[in-house]
Amino acid sequence: MRFTENTLFPFKTLPELLAYQANAFSAMPAIEAPSRQALSYKCLWEQVSSTINVLKAAGVRPDDRIALLLPNGPEMAVAFLATASVASAAPLNPAYRAKELEFYFSHLRPRVLLVDSRLDTPARDLAPAYGATVIDIVSQPDAAAGIFALPDSSGAEGDDHLDDAHTFDEASVALVLHTSGTTSRPKQVPLSHANIVMSARNIVRTLDLGSSDRGLNIMPLFHIHGLIAGLIAPLASGGRVVCTAGTDPAIFFDWLETFRPTWYSAVPTLHQMILEEARSRGHRHVDTQLRFIRSSSAALAPSVMDELETMFNCPVIEAYGMTEATHQMTSNPLPPHERKAGSVGLPAGPEVAIMDEAGSLLGQGVTGEIVIRGGSVTAGYVSNPEANQKSFHNGWFRTGDQGHIDPDGYLFITGRLKEIINRGGENIQPREIDETLMDLAGVRQAVAFLVPHPTLGEDLAAAVVVAPDSGLTEAAIRAFAFERLADYKVPSQVLIVDAIPKGATGKLQRIGLAELLGEQLNHHYVAPRNELEQTVADVFSEVLNLDRIGINDNFFTLGGDSIRGTQVIGRLQASLRVELPIVTLFKKPTVAELSKFIRISEDSIDSDAIADILAELEILSEEEAAQLLADELGKDSNTAGEG
Repeated sequence: MRFTENTLFPFKTLPELLAYQANAFSAMPAIEAPSRQALSYKCLWEQVSSTINVLKAAGVRPDDRIALLLPNGPEMAVAFLATASVASAAPLNPAYRAKELEFYFSHLRPRVLLVDSRLDTPARDLAPAYGATVIDIVSQPDAAAGIFALPDSSGAEGDDHLDDAHTFDEASVALVLHTSGTTSRPKQVPLSHANIVMSARNIVRTLDLGSSDRGLNIMPLFHIHGLIAGLIAPLASGGRVVCTAGTDPAIFFDWLETFRPTWYSAVPTLHQMILEEARSRGHRHVDTQLRFIRSSSAALAPSVMDELETMFNCPVIEAYGMTEATHQMTSNPLPPHERKAGSVGLPAGPEVAIMDEAGSLLGQGVTGEIVIRGGSVTAGYVSNPEANQKSFHNGWFRTGDQGHIDPDGYLFITGRLKEIINRGGENIQPREIDETLMDLAGVRQAVAFLVPHPTLGEDLAAAVVVAPDSGLTEAAIRAFAFERLADYKVPSQVLIVDAIPKGATGKLQRIGLAELLGEQLNHHYVAPRNELEQTVADVFSEVLNLDRIGINDNFFTLGGDSIRGTQVIGRLQASLRVELPIVTLFKKPTVAELSKFIRISEDSIDSDAIADILAELEILSEEEAAQLLADELGKDSNTAGEG
């Protein structure tokens, strides 16, 4: 069974969806998990109904909030479906510590905290202080996937329907999540049953999901991506969901073999981890039942997309989603329809447009802020009129992303407005830098990020993970960037790191990297090793008015800019009698790199010219040849070999 474009979903709320599927697909598997029996649609609804009864007995009302703190897996999936069917579910990251939990409890004020009985968390002690009743969920490992026990649940019979006091309409809030909070305090995003059902329908139609499909969910179930694309959309199609404990590349390929999923969805970093595992196993092609792979929640580098498609022999469908839109907003279509590299596809749910700062809609090909409106978009943040005023304009929600729409209707994202780096008046979208660096063979991950600068205001650096056998150096990576990017877009500093910090959902963290990598940004002092390095260091010191400059110190990260760079080049040319284009300092910004360049330039200024001259000087002695070379090149023979 498949829902076509002309098929109306016969349900408007989450409990209606689950009850309908329990009748339509009664004995068919709904939820699977490693080392567990499959849970049928009928048994899923019975577990959800009995959980609803326990929660109602605990005094839960439709306008209450229920916090969930459970590890990824089938119990979390079923607990979420049940709580969202009786009140507002508020899934939280089980890794949160006390301070984080205090923040979320103070904002949410949940009536109940559902927590896994095996989970060691300070939440049990904190919750009562915020008026929450703690209820432990006890897993039943010998039962079907997702079956759990609750206190006082022995006498709670499963209902085929909800009583009038707990019957929702589609405008009722089913889910409350928080924004990521990378630039400000997280905002509460309420999502209604209508939002959820609409978004699930959009995903089902975009991906042509049906009862024969089996989705492998590796995304966390406290995140909109995992909840909507990973869990609810497959259930809305009558298919089945494999609920894993999370992404473990070491056993990902075992899951592919055991469950034979037809698709999975993940963020780019998880796709990259899977590719790394495939490479380590020596895989070039993997035989699977996958008919497509989906990527969303962050930009997917074209090189990663190409390798995924080669490795798994199926198309990669890149989509664009966010919490405020209940996940999916646009998506590339399945073959045989066109998938455009670098694009996040066509509108696949809400209406999508481009808006300027004044609120006017822009035409095709014009870059501006991406805005959306439609049935899957939140009605507004909770108790945050300032954020609502900034984020909504004439019914449109401002996403904060910058992009344009091409003549075929495909959306291209150029970056986040809040992530734009203004480097001395030049605006840089760090996403462009990421994708450029990822094109270099041997680069596994790359994230460009802002670093403060005393005169430019903002400067650009990049953290890069390279393959162990790549032999790549920071200088080589910057040299590659100079070949592909305008000079002002090349990071002043490239840091080769073992790993780039990731958020709870697996997305690479851009904002705050300067603080996290501060020690590496500020190299330990190494004194000049020779006369030339000392000369360059002294010039840096004079121009920047700094007392001590080491050979690994970067001119731009120390506060240099193009004006001071011109002064450095002028003084070095005068003192060393060398010709140095100003771009040299941008390409070789440390004392060691610039000194090496000057030394090589002095030793072999023009290899072709030298070769021609030497050919004419075979009869001369080495001393005579050296003198004639110096005369030809306009150099003093006494300084030709300095440094």
